[in-house]
Amino acid sequence: QVQLVESGGGLVQAGESLRLSCAPSGNIAGINAMGWYRQAPGKQRELVAMISSGGTTNYADSVEGRFAVSRDYAKNTVYLQMNSLKPEDTAVYYCKLSTRWNGDYWGQGTQVTVSS
Repeated sequence: QVQLVESGGGLVQAGESLRLSCAPSGNIAGINAMGWYRQAPGKQRELVAMISSGGTTNYADSVEGRFAVSRDYAKNTVYLQMNSLKPEDTAVYYCKLSTRWNGDYWGQGTQVTVSS
């Protein structure tokens, strides 16, 4: 079964940067949008950023101007460049891949911790 493999999480100080990446472990047909969600302790999972098959991006207001989502269409890989990180960005970040015919795929999550 194809899985989404995430990497790039870690512990940083406020103001620093991290880059997350996510790619499927095998072939997935009909990929549409790709992107990232996050879930902080005691909170619901929320959208961080998504990028459509045509390159249209969508960001949460809380990360607009600090985070940038991009994708490599040849590698079916999605990236999240996170700059000027804040303690409130601390969460488990999940990659999401939406397909035209086979529903959604989710990554296992990668921890991002920002210390003040």
